[in-house]
Amino acid sequence: MNLLPGAAAVSTGVVAQQVGTPQTVSPQAPGYFSFWQEGNGNIKCTNNGGGKYTASWSGNGGFVCGTGWSPGGSRTVKYSGTYEPKGPGYLALYGWTRNPLIEYYIVDSHGDLAPGEPWTSLGNFTSEEGSYELFKSTRVNKPSIVGTTTFQQYWSVRTEKRVGGTITTGRHFSEWAKAGLKLGNHDYMILATEGYRNGANSASGTSSIVVE
Repeated sequence: MNLLPGAAAVSTGVVAQQVGTPQTVSPQAPGYFSFWQEGNGNIKCTNNGGGKYTASWSGNGGFVCGTGWSPGGSRTVKYSGTYEPKGPGYLALYGWTRNPLIEYYIVDSHGDLAPGEPWTSLGNFTSEEGSYELFKSTRVNKPSIVGTTTFQQYWSVRTEKRVGGTITTGRHFSEWAKAGLKLGNHDYMILATEGYRNGANSASGTSSIVVE
């Protein structure tokens, strides 16, 4: 199953890899690992088990990798670590739903904030976990977890970047619903590192993340 993150550019000669590995663990533990990549970049993402992973990247490729849950849904996610990006990319709680097909991001930190499609602003909200701006965007005839199709993306982008803390996903889902953004049945959800090429700008960096 080839999964393309919404922000990653698709180019001729794509080389893609996606690995989703559910493990026999408690439903509360982050036992699902996913790694997708394309292009000619020097990209490495290593699942270290126990909710831990490391990533390093450079060059012209795109990727998204991380650890989390399958299925995802409403939960309190605690994480810590380091994230040092250059160029386009995100550190985000990232996931999909089906019926409707939605790709979503709760962005806690980022490099260059350069989305692949135009964003529509839907306001903002503040909780004890921070302030986030809300956006939606649409991908037209792009690959997804169900094949090439058209689907929407939902975004919460933290106004002050951080690496580590608590993300209560249900709060974001509720705020999206207030803005008219409907989710479907949850597929996987990961605390993801993503980097990609945007025009002439390529990405590089490192991350080391622990998800509780």
